[in-house]
Amino acid sequence: MIIGIGGVSNAGKTTLATRLKEKLSALRISVLCQDDFARPTFEIPRINGHVDWEVPESIDLARYYRHILKGREENDIVIAEGLFSFCDKHIYNHYDKKIFLTISKETFWRRKSKDLRWGKEPDWYLEYIWESHFKCGMLQEEDE
Repeated sequence: MIIGIGGVSNAGKTTLATRLKEKLSALRISVLCQDDFARPTFEIPRINGHVDWEVPESIDLARYYRHILKGREENDIVIAEGLFSFCDKHIYNHYDKKIFLTISKETFWRRKSKDLRWGKEPDWYLEYIWESHFKCGMLQEEDE
């Protein structure tokens, strides 16, 4: 079984994937975090001089896909989570279950403002992140 988890940045995708793995510990489970498949920053487009992590091109989706398929052969469940879990039709069609996490814009801003893993992000970029997930990160039409 392959489970896809998507949602805006800081929605709780990684937390949910981790908790599912803990709860289903009797099964062989692989968790694939899309962040682990990020391209080198010099390969990622920029917006206003800022690395644009909010486009699917920032992720090596072909490598992510290969790991999903390999994980399916070696595990009972593969949990694939990330901003762009639902953007690629080829990957999308392999999911047996799809989970889209929704949070309010206020919750997103509060969480993202506290997330300093890459330093403090400017307000314009936080707004850009929020808007971008509607373009690239949503469930595809037949599942909405």
